[in-house]
Amino acid sequence: MWRIILWSLGLLYVFGAAGWILQAGVVRETKVSDTTGDVTLLNVACDPTRELWQDINPRFTSQYLKETGRSVTIKQSHGGSGSQARSVVDGLNADVITLALWTDTDLVRKAGLMDEKWESKLPNRSLPYVSTIVFVVRKGNPKNIKDWPDLIREGVDVISPNPKTSGNGKWSFLAAWGSVLSRGGSEEDARKYVTGLFQHIKVLDAAARGATMTFAQNHIGDVHLTWENEAYLEVKEQQGKGNWELEIVYPPLSVLAEPHVAVVDKNARQKGTEKIAQEYMKFLYTEEAQEVIAKHYYRPTNEAVKKKTADRFPELKLFPVTIVGPTWDGIQKRFFAENGEYDQLLAAGRKK
Repeated sequence: MWRIILWSLGLLYVFGAAGWILQAGVVRETKVSDTTGDVTLLNVACDPTRELWQDINPRFTSQYLKETGRSVTIKQSHGGSGSQARSVVDGLNADVITLALWTDTDLVRKAGLMDEKWESKLPNRSLPYVSTIVFVVRKGNPKNIKDWPDLIREGVDVISPNPKTSGNGKWSFLAAWGSVLSRGGSEEDARKYVTGLFQHIKVLDAAARGATMTFAQNHIGDVHLTWENEAYLEVKEQQGKGNWELEIVYPPLSVLAEPHVAVVDKNARQKGTEKIAQEYMKFLYTEEAQEVIAKHYYRPTNEAVKKKTADRFPELKLFPVTIVGPTWDGIQKRFFAENGEYDQLLAAGRKK
């Protein structure tokens, strides 16, 4: 009898241990060691950065393989910046986010997925590059659009993405508002101008690339408000397209757009990719990456590369977003929250 009992207990131990080993194996498969094995990262990015990451990612993975012997695969997700931030909050398992605005990035922090003071973890306030908003018009500029006031002339139709979902849309809104304030206009002057501007906007696409297609490919509108880098890509792709060849107009002033980058700390720690994700973001500050950034018409923040590539970027006055509001949380609440300035000006436009 005792032999049977001991034999049975032995079987239970063996099967229990086997079950524990199997369970532990499953856990190990879902987490990558920071120091060994191949790894996959997910970069959740704003819409117009597709070409930039297609160029940056293989350079990083090649360098990392040479230095460590480890293979890294980087997957991309693209969309409107605000929509992308909410997707990460709702469970999209990003290792890093490269979005268009501080508020979109900080929304992920507020959801408990990023460390406090994330902005100070990388150089230059986590800004490897900056940008601005410019105008794209048909070649020859038939409507003679040169500055912000020209956008509200009779007969001018404007294309810009929706500020509720798109970083491009928010930056265009803030650039328009700030263009009035930076010239000495009052808040009421700015409100009147931007209300008039949105009465001239024909289509509000969800993201920057959609607005590009509406203007360049669907031939809707007279002027497209867009990122500087997107403007160059748009003009390049329309070369040889006859009446819809395009050119860029630089207004005398525009907003200094700051698209931050960050590691999604909680996700990366759970997946065991934190150190690799940090190296990926730090790579953006290397001279090699900064030159690629400039090649794609993002403005590099490395001083040496800025000087080397200065001829790619026409001079204009870039005013900080603080001219519109002292903090990003305040700007978000005032302009883009429910019943904020944006909702009010749309409602005013519908009444006319």
